Amino acid sequence: MSDTFTLPENCTAKTSGIGTTDAPLSEKLAQIADKRLTGRASHISPTMVHSAVRVIEFLMLSLSGLIMAVSYVSVPSVLYDVRYLTSFVAVAAFTVISFELMGLYTPRAFASYMRSLPRVLLGWTIALAIYAAAVFFLKAGAEFSRAWLALWFVAGSVLLLTGRTVLASCVRAWARQGRLFRRAVLYGVSDVTKSVIDDLESDSDSDIRITGIFDDRGDSRAEKEIRDYPRRGGLTDLELFCRETRVDLIIVALPVAGEARLAQVVEKISVLPADIKLPARATAVRFSPRTYSHVGSVAMIDLYDKPIANWDTVSKWLFDKVVGATALILLAPLMAAIAIVIKATSKGPVLFCQKRYGFNNELIEVFKFRSMYTDRCDADASQLVTKHDPRVTPIGRFIRKTSIDELPQLFNVLLGTLSLVGPRPHAVKAKAGDQLYDKAVEGYFARHKVKPGITGWAQINGWRGETDTTEKIENRVAHDLYYIENWSLLFDLYILVKTPTSLLNNENAY
Repeated sequence: MSDTFTLPENCTAKTSGIGTTDAPLSEKLAQIADKRLTGRASHISPTMVHSAVRVIEFLMLSLSGLIMAVSYVSVPSVLYDVRYLTSFVAVAAFTVISFELMGLYTPRAFASYMRSLPRVLLGWTIALAIYAAAVFFLKAGAEFSRAWLALWFVAGSVLLLTGRTVLASCVRAWARQGRLFRRAVLYGVSDVTKSVIDDLESDSDSDIRITGIFDDRGDSRAEKEIRDYPRRGGLTDLELFCRETRVDLIIVALPVAGEARLAQVVEKISVLPADIKLPARATAVRFSPRTYSHVGSVAMIDLYDKPIANWDTVSKWLFDKVVGATALILLAPLMAAIAIVIKATSKGPVLFCQKRYGFNNELIEVFKFRSMYTDRCDADASQLVTKHDPRVTPIGRFIRKTSIDELPQLFNVLLGTLSLVGPRPHAVKAKAGDQLYDKAVEGYFARHKVKPGITGWAQINGWRGETDTTEKIENRVAHDLYYIENWSLLFDLYILVKTPTSLLNNENAY
């Protein structure tokens, strides 16, 4: 296998994608030839990979030193000897620092393992050599086993080489899948666009791959092809593209001087679950360096950030799985009892599956305990449930008021379509009065920038149940957006703790 770091085909929009003409994307989505471009595989943040590798290598080296010492020396003297314990940590930490200084924590080093392995061994050798020299000059050589040090060197070398080989295989696989790179689209055709593309392509270590350029202006005002990238459509096509494929970054390459157009574009795309940035080149005004973030070497002004990214994604995922599984086990007896009562009091299945909008407007199936008569179930929620609604069964009224009908959604949490906490997923045809939710509230789809949840900030503040007026859905969405903008794991925990008591306020739940 070659040791060079090559880019995956699906990350190069020049040679693969949805075509080479400037026809609107909406006409081509059904005929996309390269399915890899529209894959929904999640992005693996290089920042997370770098951090994880550092921690894993530190632990590997520390533990291998401990195991070698326990095996060769004597157990009590090692486990209670501060000098040995300090040695394990110090040498492992210095090795990680030396790897950092030698550039061994970069995507290129991870993938090009045949070139990086000699440097890995060199860094490990230097760390142990400095440790041995320190022991010698401190005249502490008699207090440490030389055989242990030799065994540690061999064990550490084997672990590092094996680990880097496995890592290289993973990185190559992620690169082929397009998961290790951020997929970016640009809106606007101008000299700024060309400069941004040139800068991104000249940076060999950039994790950005351009997958589309969009502009609403006609051929007479906007080029069909920019730096060999075809123009794929307008603003509506950009939004559709972001719904159909994974887009991590939207670069708005419009001059700040066109304030009205810039504001209109940003407002339209702000509902999408992607980072939105403006190139610093778009304005002649220069700000403090701390104002800018950088995409590779390109200075950017942040307009919107993904609300939950990098390690936050991991922590929320772990929180959902651990707490969700625990809740499912503890609530299993109650759920079994409810299922028996539903089955005994009305004909039909115990569970009811309903299509709802999930993350990024994707349609998901949500599980609920059936609370209506089978022949009167409203899968699309086209008709609001009202007080004394004849479609609702007697047991259904109780479980809807107490939200017990939502408990099967714990299975959705374990399957990954829902979170424990987040904006509640709404049915496809849910309405506020006689208007669909997205028509009743401007910017409604911004609540889909994160995964929906079983409970949320709106629900514990009383905005649950019937939405017979526009005001009710407006308040619900406002609370959802507040949650998204202020998310933290502690916020999730607070909402979960408050949920049981908030269910006592059920005047709007029928």
